Amino acid sequence: MLYQFLYSLTDYFSLFNVFKYITFRMICGAITSFFLVYFLMPPFIRFMKLKQFGQIVREEGPSHHKKKTGTPTMGGTVVLFAILVCCILWCNLSNPFVWLVLLVTMGFGLVGFLDDYLKIKRKKNLGLRAREKILLQVFLVGLFYFITFKGLGFSSQLVFPFFKNLIIDLGIGYLLFSMLVILGSSNAMNLTDGLDGLAIVPFIVVAGVYSVLSYVVGNIKFATYLLLPYIPYASELAIVCAIFIGAGLGFLWYNSYPAEIFMGDVGSLGLGAGLGSIAILVKQEFLLVIAGALFVMEALSVMLQVAYFKLTHGKRIFKMAPLHHHFELLGWPENKVVVRFWIISLIFGLIALSTLKIR
Repeated sequence: MLYQFLYSLTDYFSLFNVFKYITFRMICGAITSFFLVYFLMPPFIRFMKLKQFGQIVREEGPSHHKKKTGTPTMGGTVVLFAILVCCILWCNLSNPFVWLVLLVTMGFGLVGFLDDYLKIKRKKNLGLRAREKILLQVFLVGLFYFITFKGLGFSSQLVFPFFKNLIIDLGIGYLLFSMLVILGSSNAMNLTDGLDGLAIVPFIVVAGVYSVLSYVVGNIKFATYLLLPYIPYASELAIVCAIFIGAGLGFLWYNSYPAEIFMGDVGSLGLGAGLGSIAILVKQEFLLVIAGALFVMEALSVMLQVAYFKLTHGKRIFKMAPLHHHFELLGWPENKVVVRFWIISLIFGLIALSTLKIR
């Protein structure tokens, strides 16, 4: 833990006292993770090109995406590595919440890694079977639940936004709710990751929202003032969120249009699950629907398309799902779809933050 070593130097130099502050470590974590990804990504891209480990584009996708075939993928590997290193450097490792988020993020990232590897090995868009992927994800959420709620005695009460006194104790039902939140967040981000830079900016926005939420609920004065549940360990997650942001910005440097590398399932599944686990640990699960509204819309477009297709025996609501492909087929250039979706994501992130005063 680099920060604890630096803070220990306070006895000799008072300047090092700044390392005890969460806000300062948030900045350090974000900058460190950005530069780690920034400097590690080019050699990773060269390695993937050398091994000819490139993206396998879906046959059923838009025809103009075929030109992206062969673009290096699995860039999420570097992002997750940077997150792990920076959490070890800048977070208080005696805080169990940090380890829980890393467990979920790295665990789901490993599932995504296996999926990506099999796609590359088989030279077709066919990785883990859906059943295999879901079973592995369910196991990880179950492990997260039992450590958090049974091991640490975390409250199973569900807190609703906008209402002061509406609290429901789900008991063992929180296991199913945890699966809904984490699997939903993970797979929704995975579905969104279809255009250059599309998924990473909404991820950064949601991470920014939860950095604020984590800091607020982890501070007894702010939590009491805003009528939010006070969660002692939560403030350290603000640093984790800041590290997410820095790593995301580093990845965007290479993933912006035209992308030099794609995130792959290793990144989208891992990062999405990480956000879901943070939402649970700060007891702001419902705000994830607002802050991550773009991810929700993308996932809903797929579910609605599939359901309507089956019910009507072949008719469609959208020209193609997920939603970003629909707008592409309407004639919007790819970079216009991406930037407009970024704007939508930012607006919903601001809406989510504004709800802190609506209680």
